[in-house]
Amino acid sequence: MEIEFRSLEELYNHLKPVLKTKYAEMRRCGYTSITLEDIWEYLKEVKWKNSKNLYLYQMVSDVIHIENHFIDQYFQEKLEKEGENLPKMDE
Repeated sequence: MEIEFRSLEELYNHLKPVLKTKYAEMRRCGYTSITLEDIWEYLKEVKWKNSKNLYLYQMVSDVIHIENHFIDQYFQEKLEKEGENLPKMDE
């Protein structure tokens, strides 16, 4: 049986239990600044960016098996880029 989701919000709600599991794992491993939404964003913007017609079991597997440091590195780089775009303060 094929499941189709009408929105990203609906997909997020279906994946929320496994996202919470990944979030708890990351916190246990010391990644305390990463949020549940950060994990979701990483998956959408990086892991699944060019993917089409993924099955739910594939997405669940991706969440479980993605290396924690990849998520952390993505957000460290994002923060650095945002910092570079901030206006410079005159000294």
